[in-house]
Amino acid sequence: MINNIKTLGKFLDQPLLISKLDKSMPKIMAAGALVTLGKIKSDIYQKKDKSDNEKKKELLNKTLVLTGAVISSLLAPKIASKLTKRTPFESYNKIVNNNIKIIDEYIKNNNPNKKTEELLKKAKEKILSFKEVKFLADNTNKNFINKLIPDPENIKARDIFKEIGYLSIYGAVAVIGGIIGGIGADIVVGKDCKKTIPDKINEGLYQYLANIFMCNIGAGTALGILEKLNINSKGKRAAAMTLGIMLTGVIGGSKIANLISKKLIDPKQKERKPELADLGLHTDDIATVSLLSGLKWIEPALPILYSVSGYKSGIGYRN
Repeated sequence: MINNIKTLGKFLDQPLLISKLDKSMPKIMAAGALVTLGKIKSDIYQKKDKSDNEKKKELLNKTLVLTGAVISSLLAPKIASKLTKRTPFESYNKIVNNNIKIIDEYIKNNNPNKKTEELLKKAKEKILSFKEVKFLADNTNKNFINKLIPDPENIKARDIFKEIGYLSIYGAVAVIGGIIGGIGADIVVGKDCKKTIPDKINEGLYQYLANIFMCNIGAGTALGILEKLNINSKGKRAAAMTLGIMLTGVIGGSKIANLISKKLIDPKQKERKPELADLGLHTDDIATVSLLSGLKWIEPALPILYSVSGYKSGIGYRN
């Protein structure tokens, strides 16, 4: 018998579920972008201090920025994987073939009852529900269920910075894509790019350092320290990484980003202060903690999270 929390982990970590989510992400992102554009349009057309022509230009501008952020966020995992030589997700066919081999061997050696066998045959090429995963876990042995749905592996210190490199390149592609999309959008609608580009770069620096890179460094450093102390508890690892994220990213990253902006880009630039809205961007840090803890189910959703940073960079958001 396994508890419901572990069953949920097994359900989310099904290789077929992860593969399907990864394959469906472009459609999910497109649907999300359409919903977001609907909200943006509504906000723009409620403004009474702008003409219809100005509203149309603003909507076109933000549509192009969002498009750039979405496309770059979808390309980010491919670019990051190639640069870090990281193994991409297994294909659907490879997962099915592996499932068939594992399940046929189990049925042959264990003679399961009719209900269990029917569910095992379904598991060869279909995603199981939460209840079905729990039933199999309770009616087969631990060794088999861990072969079918592998447990998360604690990442070792030697692998930490490879993962950090992957996540940091991933986030950089999304932010740079958002900035490029924003510059292109400004050109299309006739904005003065000399005035708008500094804000985009400043916001991009803030998003990358405060919400992505320094958070990754904090999480990775905390993980390395725990390994040196021989602490392997997933709960303690998650708590330490979260603390590392808060200290280096939320606090340190924002300070560094503002310092670079003032020294290298615009000395008159107002300081970018963390806001309540920025807390939503740190959802991607939960993904960082999950990924560095060995959980793979969160990874396909990273384009959604990083596209927020890309979009804010592209519009040059500054408080």
